[in-house]
Amino acid sequence: MFDSTEALRATVRRFVDKELRPHVNEWEEAGTFPRALYRQAGELGLLALGFPEQDGGLPASYAQLQALNEELCRTGCGGLLASLFSHRIGAPPIVHGASAELRAHVLPAIYAGTAVSALAVTEPGGGSDVANLATSAVRDGDHYIVNGSKTFITSGMRADWITLAVRTGGPGAGGVSALLVPGDAPGLTRTPLRKMGWWCSDTAQLHFDQCRVPAANLLGAENAGFALLMRNFNDERLMLAMHACYLAQAALDEASEWAMQRKTFGQPLVRHQAVRHKLVDMATRIAATRAYIDSVVARLDGGGAAAAADAGLVAQVCMLKNFAAQTMQACADHAVQILGGMGFMRGTVAERVYRDVKVYMIGGGAEEILNDLAARQLGWH
Repeated sequence: MFDSTEALRATVRRFVDKELRPHVNEWEEAGTFPRALYRQAGELGLLALGFPEQDGGLPASYAQLQALNEELCRTGCGGLLASLFSHRIGAPPIVHGASAELRAHVLPAIYAGTAVSALAVTEPGGGSDVANLATSAVRDGDHYIVNGSKTFITSGMRADWITLAVRTGGPGAGGVSALLVPGDAPGLTRTPLRKMGWWCSDTAQLHFDQCRVPAANLLGAENAGFALLMRNFNDERLMLAMHACYLAQAALDEASEWAMQRKTFGQPLVRHQAVRHKLVDMATRIAATRAYIDSVVARLDGGGAAAAADAGLVAQVCMLKNFAAQTMQACADHAVQILGGMGFMRGTVAERVYRDVKVYMIGGGAEEILNDLAARQLGWH
């Protein structure tokens, strides 16, 4: 569908400028966005991008996914991107673990935007400790009976398909499986969650009470779901790093424009040295983060699946995600300071990025967890 990365970028830019940016503030205040956006993104091929062609996907390089995310972040709204593209973490275990029949039934609708996909791993008592999750699934004939709860689930309220991490065996990673749960499965209830940021992102707590799921919806082998879920996280962390960097750029763009136009003490705000220094500090941090992203993307595009599984690259992605989140945090703080009182007002990019930044420091693994994971990958344990 896209002849080049620049053709993709142009398509996404038009979509962002026409369909997203004019409405972001309205959707943030409403705490949601129209479900029709999924179909619009699907019709443009954006939801299929980066997935295998055999199930209706559009294969893409990491550089193309980078261009997609950079353009989307011009909205300055991470919550919109998190929910609209929640299939980027919900669908890969389906791609790699589902039967051909299940893939054919589920994936085309997800790519078309007529069905919404979510990933449900985190539990109220577990956080990022996936190996020790407690939600159970017990085989009962042609079904699994699921009991337990998940929390902080992006697209949890509206998801038609929930990729669910469950315990089917003994303790630890060796007893974890993955199930694909239909959104209308009996015994599934959902509760919306109110958040500090990402206001228009649908986030939910899920409860499974004797929830019956067809055994044919097992993803991969029973008790072998941990590896299937783990291979998902490297890409998730890379995408979070991209979002953090490019949302920081959106904050810089707004702060720069404000500094050029706003007058204080008879001259443009940018004429004050302290303001100029903040802008340069933001630009420096963003340039460094962009270079880090470019380096990781080049390694992934050059090395394929082997590169993605390389311990050194796993460590780099963990460090990159932390570094990008720190860049976003510093830039959000500077942007609000430059805008002054206006930076404290709803409706500015600076205000939105400032309250969103913490999720980028926690999502995909908190900073402390990723530092420890990186250290282990590098042999420092």
